[in-house]
Amino acid sequence: MKLLVLNGPNLNLLGTREPGIYGSQTFEDYFENLTKKFSKTALTYRQSNHEGDLVTIIQQADGVYDGIVLNAAAYTHTSVAIGDAIKAVSVPVVEVHISNTFAREAFRHNSFISPNAKGVILGFGLKSYDLAIQSFLE
Repeated sequence: MKLLVLNGPNLNLLGTREPGIYGSQTFEDYFENLTKKFSKTALTYRQSNHEGDLVTIIQQADGVYDGIVLNAAAYTHTSVAIGDAIKAVSVPVVEVHISNTFAREAFRHNSFISPNAKGVILGFGLKSYDLAIQSFLE
């Protein structure tokens, strides 16, 4: 099983960005733990702050990966293009969020990703990524 873990804007700042919401661990450190925990799964990690890059990465993942774990971050609530990219490819996508977006600002309650995703996992901190990976393995 080959899975792509794809993070959107500002998630490169995990560990220092709003630790009360996102915690104090960097994603790179957390990803190292994921690769150990899911050692029989080929995990690849990518991150971009640019919407077009995320669209291209999703398009290029089709036929290469068995699934995408996607935290599009703020683009979740604004990007028709990312939603359309997910709809255009056959690789399944699980949308993840570290925080419970429904407990935050009203604009975060809408997702352009969810209608095209296999599922949505949110509010479990970084553990949301574990749960998304497990969803592909079961």
